[in-house]
Amino acid sequence: MHVASAGIMATGLVASHWTVLGMATGLSAIFLANRAALLRFVRARGAGDDAEDVIQEMWMKLEAKDLGPVADPLPYLYRMANNLMLDRYRSATRRERREQDWAEGAGGVMADPSEDLAVDERMILAQRLREAEKVLRELGPRVELVFRRFRLEGVGQRQIAEDLGVSLTTVEKDLQKAYRAMLALRLRLDTE
Repeated sequence: MHVASAGIMATGLVASHWTVLGMATGLSAIFLANRAALLRFVRARGAGDDAEDVIQEMWMKLEAKDLGPVADPLPYLYRMANNLMLDRYRSATRRERREQDWAEGAGGVMADPSEDLAVDERMILAQRLREAEKVLRELGPRVELVFRRFRLEGVGQRQIAEDLGVSLTTVEKDLQKAYRAMLALRLRLDTE
């Protein structure tokens, strides 16, 4: 059996995605073949319930980048997983520090950082938000709900799948669809 085929069958979660698009190759195939081990790795690093989300983020980064040949692909994937965990830890630490600083600066009352924005900047941001909401609505109600619950409310993918009565693969595909649409919108807005 081809190594990539074995990897796809082993993961189960994204196999249906590749049956439509074709066979995974290169780093993607190695990722798929080692997905379960990478998931255990990030759980051991403290990801807990967010482990699936970290792996999904890793997959999205792999799919978004046009990577050339990697000399040692498996160690590369483990370094990538470790770096994502470090990024999440640093981001959480910064967020906590920022919230504490805002609370202390406002005399114990959380300050509104949007007050610092000029009126025209707020109008531009509001327009971009409306455009993003429109793009999400056009993707369908389930995709919009999955994206909002995951990205805005911080609900884990597994919990979303259970709440909606769909598979984890469906949630992952919905998120991929939403990310692609948001990326296309961002590219369009950046060129305007």
